Amino acid sequence: MGLTVRLRLTLLYSVLFLIAGAALLAIFYVLVTNSPPIAAMSKPLSSDTSVMIGVVGGDQPAGEPVPVEVGAAPSAGERRLLASLEKRAAEQQAEIKRQLLLQSGLALAIMAVVSTVLGWLVAGRVLRPLKTMTNSIQHISASNVHERLALDGPRDELQSLAGTVNGLLSRLEAALESHKRFVANAAHELRTPLTLEYALLQEAVSDPDPTVDSYRAHFGELMIVSGQQFRLLDSLLVLATSERGLGRTERVDLSEVARTVMRSVETRGLDMVPAIEPAPVAGDPMLIRRLVANLVENAVSYNVPDGWVRVATGTENGQGFLSVANTGAPVPPDMVGQLLQPFQRLSHTEDDGHHGLGLSIVKTIVTAHSAEVTVAARDGGGLVVRVLFPADQPALQAPF
Repeated sequence: MGLTVRLRLTLLYSVLFLIAGAALLAIFYVLVTNSPPIAAMSKPLSSDTSVMIGVVGGDQPAGEPVPVEVGAAPSAGERRLLASLEKRAAEQQAEIKRQLLLQSGLALAIMAVVSTVLGWLVAGRVLRPLKTMTNSIQHISASNVHERLALDGPRDELQSLAGTVNGLLSRLEAALESHKRFVANAAHELRTPLTLEYALLQEAVSDPDPTVDSYRAHFGELMIVSGQQFRLLDSLLVLATSERGLGRTERVDLSEVARTVMRSVETRGLDMVPAIEPAPVAGDPMLIRRLVANLVENAVSYNVPDGWVRVATGTENGQGFLSVANTGAPVPPDMVGQLLQPFQRLSHTEDDGHHGLGLSIVKTIVTAHSAEVTVAARDGGGLVVRVLFPADQPALQAPF
């Protein structure tokens, strides 16, 4: 087990104190060592000044000062006395330095212990909000993801961290709620065709006088229901795949994809109005084709008799765009944004073969390509969906 953050902070505080204390003592010791002696700092004596020096021993009584003429040449006894005094002063200065080092080192050691204890307490006080946040996060699960961190104190980095974590929890809560709704809606959409399948099979088995024609009729209805299930599962798979992002991208021309889709779609007698211009973009070719197909098929499916569908591609400020407009039933303004959510549709019948995943898949593919999608209701009914791809996006190849 490695060192805890509290212990690392304590060691850091102690080491910094020792370095600063040692540097301060070194500076003080150098200043004391290089300071001039007191005699050297005093005023120089003139030649007619006499100095009274106290001596011990000799002919003079103990403690009696001996007058010494500064200007006169010292005698041999006086020279020995002065040398003895200088030696004594040097020894005292050396002793003072030694005591200074010993006492300073002892004081530094004591303060190092004190600083370690204080560092441990301060580190614990600083890390206490982090411990509170950690305990709170550990108790948050899918059942109480709505709870948030309540951190008291000034607006500092810890408060900013708590706000970031609360924002993350909010996004997780929204994602979980969206996932729950998606699972519930998917289960509901799958339950309907499965119930119909079971009813058709039960009717065929319980028929007291079955014929080949009755079996053919039942199998035909079962094929229709199975096709609806296949399209639903295929849509769910595309939705899940596109939410993972892009594994690789290639250069794709939206105009070519749009022409291919318009040739393959069943127009149902609608007037198809192309406005196709070159629109090179970078993306996953299969997902882009699914995006265009979903928009065109939705425009055809949710239309009115003798209506029209207009498909346009081109570039705008270096960005490729795709626009699909259609006539249709009036769309309430508050419903436009909901159409981009899974299993949301303007109208619904049990046998229309639609599950409300077309535009939600479009939105997911758009997000995977870092593009933008806008949906607007037409004044006369129908929708206008516009997808704008980013400019100068390099093509990426996924590693194999």
